[in-house]
Amino acid sequence: MMRKNIWMLNHYAANMFRDQGGRHYWFAKNLIGQHACSPTIFCASTIHNSSDVIETGRKKYVTDTVDGIPFVFMRTPLYTGNGRSRIRNMISFYRSLYPAARAYARLNGKPDVILASSVHPLTLVAGIRLAKEFGVPCICEVRDLWPESLVAYGSLKRESLLAKLLYQGEKWIYKKADAVIMTWEGGKDYVIGRGWSRQVDPEKIKHINNGVDIELFDQNAAAYPDVDARLEDKRFTNIVYTGSIRKVNQVGLILDAAKIIQAQGAGELRFLIYGAGDETELLQKRCAEESISNVIFMGKVNKQSVPAILKSADINLLHYSSTSLDQYGQSQNKLFEYLAAGKCIVQTYSPGYSICDRNDCGISVANQTAEEIAKAILTAYQDKDRSWELGLNARRTAYQYDFKRLTQQLVSIIDEIDAKASGTGYGN
Repeated sequence: MMRKNIWMLNHYAANMFRDQGGRHYWFAKNLIGQHACSPTIFCASTIHNSSDVIETGRKKYVTDTVDGIPFVFMRTPLYTGNGRSRIRNMISFYRSLYPAARAYARLNGKPDVILASSVHPLTLVAGIRLAKEFGVPCICEVRDLWPESLVAYGSLKRESLLAKLLYQGEKWIYKKADAVIMTWEGGKDYVIGRGWSRQVDPEKIKHINNGVDIELFDQNAAAYPDVDARLEDKRFTNIVYTGSIRKVNQVGLILDAAKIIQAQGAGELRFLIYGAGDETELLQKRCAEESISNVIFMGKVNKQSVPAILKSADINLLHYSSTSLDQYGQSQNKLFEYLAAGKCIVQTYSPGYSICDRNDCGISVANQTAEEIAKAILTAYQDKDRSWELGLNARRTAYQYDFKRLTQQLVSIIDEIDAKASGTGYGN
């Protein structure tokens, strides 16, 4: 029998409490509803990319419940950006987890298994140490490779002392965890490529991608229809991008592609860019200065409105800065919303283990250049029957990544750990 009390440690899960959605919220909801488990989510009181907080008063931690899911909020200091204040916030969360977990266990019983989820590795370290203290297994879930992602984006040199220390810490985590879940399908490739397969059994590296709650997606599409006339204007073929507008997102490349399409006289094609970020004003200014008239910045919208927007689009543009990390697969949250929308996807890069290519859901760009992106969009536009077929395939593929199915994968991993741990004293 699988373990019942499942603790999930996710520094940034406060937004899941607020929004009633997200990876661990949906895991928890399905663990309760489909598997008779008792999950608890531990997170910081601060809400990422926001000045909002969950009020804790003078208490070091507080608890609250939404949709039957208990949340434990550690009091942590506010931060902005990715500098020292964010590092202080991470350290504060890490230190606070230990006393909060012990106090919570005294009142509610210890966990049967701990799922510790990165973005940063301190949460994984805490999960391993708490699991040892409670005598239970720890599953480490890696959603962001540290320091590999820092190296890939140029924030850290691979041969620097700090990088070497972080790599050693990463290897320690993989060795100590009872299982490692990676959101990329090529997680084993990464471990083997690092030369760690002798110290880290590749068979403990599991894969559960990000996904979508399809039932909620459809409910939101019906309940929050987008009323913007520009999206509904059928005189145009609307290519929709949703996401952040920051330097790392390279939205300027979309403008380059739009400019090429405009120069070719395809005036009926129009780019609608939904989202916000510190490059928005700069890119709007560029559109004005260069007379790029087929791009409209639609602004930030509520998450509940995104399903209707994606369903109303003619083509959905999955745009993401291409890096060396692409070889391990793809796990962006918005990909799965794009799939659920059932429209043709133009993917501006070609990752390994490509979900779109494998399931014939859209058109992938081999080389991430403006010319290739423009060519792919024009191909999707000109062959409408084919685009319709790709959209149908996208919707069918979405069901592979519905959280009911992903939660069953998590349950199977926990059951496998139970089978291996039988007789070792775990949970006894």
